[in-house]
Amino acid sequence: MNYYEEIKSKLVNNEVYSRVKDYSKERHKVITYFEIGRLLEEAGGKYGDNIIEEYSKKLIVEVGKKYNRRTLFRMKQFYNMFSNQKVSTMSTQLSWSHYTELLPIKNTNELLYYLTLCINQNINVRILREKIKSNEYERLLCNTKNKLILEQEANVVDFVKNPIKIKNNKNYEIVTEKILQKLILEDIPSFLDELGSDFTFVKNEFKIKLGDRYNYIDLLLYNIKFKCYVVVELKISELKKEHIGQIQTYMNYIDKNIKTIDEDRTVGLIICRKNNEFIIEYCSDDRIIYKEYELV
Repeated sequence: MNYYEEIKSKLVNNEVYSRVKDYSKERHKVITYFEIGRLLEEAGGKYGDNIIEEYSKKLIVEVGKKYNRRTLFRMKQFYNMFSNQKVSTMSTQLSWSHYTELLPIKNTNELLYYLTLCINQNINVRILREKIKSNEYERLLCNTKNKLILEQEANVVDFVKNPIKIKNNKNYEIVTEKILQKLILEDIPSFLDELGSDFTFVKNEFKIKLGDRYNYIDLLLYNIKFKCYVVVELKISELKKEHIGQIQTYMNYIDKNIKTIDEDRTVGLIICRKNNEFIIEYCSDDRIIYKEYELV
């Protein structure tokens, strides 16, 4: 087989196809690049690794400048990545721009996480780049990662990141709980994304009456998929035992007075400056979770 002529032919055909059939050109490009990656892998095995350098010099002249060494190397990487049986079925479901963001990822389980996220939530390239840059996968609990590997059903809090990254666009040096809440409210979509999917904002400073006194829940959220309220309390200090008692009271109030019979029990999320493993160890209420925050 003349590998070079086969590769050149596929690239020329793809250039023509991209101009004529606009609605499907991206999928055609991905398939073409996968096939070229296979040919480059075979040619490299037969003629040596320098074959990419040799082919790129000719293709730049005969087909176009974009087919340089780097692009051909990415095609080979793409083939090697998606010849893996675990991810091969997803190989044509995203754009080539998505794949160029994913190519540096070496961990197959991490790759599967971002692939699935992009496909299920229709995430664009810019958002994907931000998620990878923020180490979103690495900030998931080991238990959540194991559930993903074993394809087990997740619960409402499995995809809450740790630490939760909160944007500090105004560069506050001293942060109070009010300022922390203000930063969250300034970019609610980003905050909800840090918690996972299907969360929606209900109200901040949600007023409840306990006896003859009013109390205020920092943030009240709702998860549409799991049909439950989520009480969020913000603490700029280390986690303390009284924080648990406070949020349990708020959760019980929501369960008794707000939630309906067909909704699940309320979940509590304490976002604090620093976790206290001793407090966590002796908290028996598994509806309450604790996450640290980080200003970015």
